[in-house]
Amino acid sequence: MTSIHDYLAEFDDIPGTRVYTARRARQGYHMNQFAMSLMKAENRERWKRDERAYLDEWPMTEEQKQAILDRDYNRCLDLGGNIYFLAKVFSTDGLSFLQAVGTMTGMSPEDYQAMMIAGGRSPEGVRSLKDQAADQPDRPDLSGTPAKDL
Repeated sequence: MTSIHDYLAEFDDIPGTRVYTARRARQGYHMNQFAMSLMKAENRERWKRDERAYLDEWPMTEEQKQAILDRDYNRCLDLGGNIYFLAKVFSTDGLSFLQAVGTMTGMSPEDYQAMMIAGGRSPEGVRSLKDQAADQPDRPDLSGTPAKDL
């Protein structure tokens, strides 16, 4: 029988995907609460006036704060952010969901939109970091490497 921890660890084997688990939810709780605070106009105004000062009111790690300041949404996800909460950050910046998510893929918003309209990413290709390492023995084994470090 597989333990729940082993089962959840398998999610880290999906290339380029961050599965929002209970561990990530706990890790990113304060980051997500910060993002949700931007639903109120007065908080958005305070955030726009001095982003760093507003972030410092929240008990987040320095790494989480820096990821938000950098608008590195992939890093925010790695650190427990939830994309639907983080949407409040990029909406406050005047970005659409399409524009923000496009930055996370390395694609232009137009190319990202075209890909999604065409059905999204192909299910063909690399489905597992472990399998990728096995198929390419001359390459280092990255199966235990989080997607952010690839």
